[in-house]
Amino acid sequence: MAMENIIVRCPACGTKNRIPAGRLNEAAICGRCRAPLEAAAGTGKPVEVTDSTFGNEVIGHPGAVLVDCWAPWCGPCRMVAPILDELAAEYKGRVKVVKLNTDENPVISSQYGIRSIPTMLIFRNGTQVDRLTGALPRQEIERHLKSAL
Repeated sequence: MAMENIIVRCPACGTKNRIPAGRLNEAAICGRCRAPLEAAAGTGKPVEVTDSTFGNEVIGHPGAVLVDCWAPWCGPCRMVAPILDELAAEYKGRVKVVKLNTDENPVISSQYGIRSIPTMLIFRNGTQVDRLTGALPRQEIERHLKSAL
């Protein structure tokens, strides 16, 4: 039986690296430039994305991605942020958590119809599979996240 592989793009040189799914939690390095492939196991912290990096970081990511659409002036967004930090650490290697500042990134915000914040989009292999709106409790966010895994 063949083991499933995950393709991870090197942030330094752009080379695509094949990593066995069973080894995602191990330290990985790029086969070409030897740079660490933090995206393979996730950093355990939310990653900032922009209109220009959204495609590579979210759509091009093999696996589950939770996108937090937020703004710095939003009180409910600040309430949800520590929960997402905890989930990023707890699901390290299984879910990539990213943050999209809707004030600074209007293209993606418009493309996905972000009308209120916080909005959380859940992607699986580049396809949006779920959407949550509002300052939800951790259990509710985690329930939706688990269904995407």
